[in-house]
Amino acid sequence: MRLKLVPQDTNWDFFKYRYATFGFSVFLMIASLAIWLTVGLNFGIDFRGGTTIRTQSESSVDVGAYRDAIAPLQLGDVSISEVFDPSFDSNHHVAMIRIQAQDGEESASGDTIAKVEAALQSIDDTIRFTQVESVGPKVSGELITTAVLAVAAALAAILFYIWLRFEWQFSVGAVVALFHDVLVTIGIFSLLQIRFDLATIAALLTIIGYSINDTVVIFDRLRENLRKYKTMPLQDVMNLSVNETLSRTLMTSGTTLIALIALLVLGGDVIRGFVFAITWGVVIGTYSSVYVAKNIVLWMGVKRDWSKPTDTTGNQFANIDA
Repeated sequence: MRLKLVPQDTNWDFFKYRYATFGFSVFLMIASLAIWLTVGLNFGIDFRGGTTIRTQSESSVDVGAYRDAIAPLQLGDVSISEVFDPSFDSNHHVAMIRIQAQDGEESASGDTIAKVEAALQSIDDTIRFTQVESVGPKVSGELITTAVLAVAAALAAILFYIWLRFEWQFSVGAVVALFHDVLVTIGIFSLLQIRFDLATIAALLTIIGYSINDTVVIFDRLRENLRKYKTMPLQDVMNLSVNETLSRTLMTSGTTLIALIALLVLGGDVIRGFVFAITWGVVIGTYSSVYVAKNIVLWMGVKRDWSKPTDTTGNQFANIDA
């Protein structure tokens, strides 16, 4: 007996309320942009500049105890993580502490470093600082520029690939859906003031990859059905394609969310922003694959040139290997 997330033959009309769902997506994008511009993002140390301290101790690293010791100093955004290396001795325990740039300073001052060291030595007298490095505003600005270029390059590459693999209408729908996912994710980060750092950029790129995978699967089935049902209206062919891939979509998203929710609850503060971004991205990416990308294609229409041989109908680039 196999577990079935959806019935064997579903016939749900996903595009019955296509104007309402697409309007809701447009509203989400506008609201996200407005929140981003008015509230702003809670940039982490990577984008605001700050100081990175490498500690070494003979006792095990207790991230919670370290954070509790530093909290009374009111240094703002402080990130603490343990460093693991197989080459370390049994009494060699290393941690990385990142402190955001203080007001009017490019990095933490010598007095601040001394206070942090004293606070940590109050809970473990074997702690010593082996390395102290600072990231200034100029480097942080370069990181922001590089991050924006990375996301833009990913979107451009996907636009080009989908255009080759399918038709230009498909590529426009896919990229609009990806832009929707990225913008809404940034909006939720701005609204909730979750720390936005380089790990979040990595999460955004992961979201783009995950979302386009789901979109391409449905697009591929849509292309097959356009050849099979040559006289069926485009909306009906789209509904059929989404229904036929629904079980796969729910299984992939569901199993991914199980792992992500476990990490979100048990993973700790260090990776919480990263995991939250991917979790939100899986949900919004699954939604946008149907209600944004397919709505765009339905609105723009697809050329169905049946004068071509069946294996290349409507798409001269259909046989390019994925």
